[in-house]
Amino acid sequence: MAASILISLNHKSYLREPESTELGRKIIAESIKMIDNLGFENFTFKKLAAKIGSTEASVYRYFENKHKLLVYLVSWYWAWVKYTITFHTHNIQDPCERLCRAIEVLTQAGQDEDPSIAYIDERILHRIVVSESSKVYHTKEVDEENKAGYFLEIKSVCSFLAKMVQDAAPEYPYPHALISTVMEATLQQIYFAKHLPTLTDIKKKEQAVEETLPFLKHLVFSAIEGNLMKIKAE
Repeated sequence: MAASILISLNHKSYLREPESTELGRKIIAESIKMIDNLGFENFTFKKLAAKIGSTEASVYRYFENKHKLLVYLVSWYWAWVKYTITFHTHNIQDPCERLCRAIEVLTQAGQDEDPSIAYIDERILHRIVVSESSKVYHTKEVDEENKAGYFLEIKSVCSFLAKMVQDAAPEYPYPHALISTVMEATLQQIYFAKHLPTLTDIKKKEQAVEETLPFLKHLVFSAIEGNLMKIKAE
């Protein structure tokens, strides 16, 4: 990858772009570590301020509340995932091969730290997205926040990958539903393997990503190939 990249969000989740200052980057870096360690419910701006040696008021200059901070972190993750998928698939011409590679990158995202972004540990951020991301949009304010553009990044990844499905199988009628299911599954299957194992067939929680990948490939290609066979039979 490039020596340095910038994932910048034009977002209403923040009051001041955290990427723009050293303090903002420190807020992001330490909040990721603290949410991973404490859990979102026990994480507070007061604890964060004490950790970074600043004031609670200074944190509030960047984010109105911790929900909006979580929105930012999850949105940043999906923007980074899209960048990573684009990087690893842009030279692949065959649409099925490109889709297969995209599923691999999507499932394996966050397993290694990306050295091109020094202040964010994507491995820790991935754990947060697995455990906490549903809290971003399972709220009473989801419709209002959707209109404000809070979820553009996750929707952009879905549309990007759905286009790959359409390229591979133009007649397949459910590309967005299929991809949104896969995106959720990349997180859910890992979470279930670690915490609710009877809800999944992924048994080795230490190898949850490796075991989830063939399932997701089977899900996607069985769906689009089954639809192709149905069309040919009609």
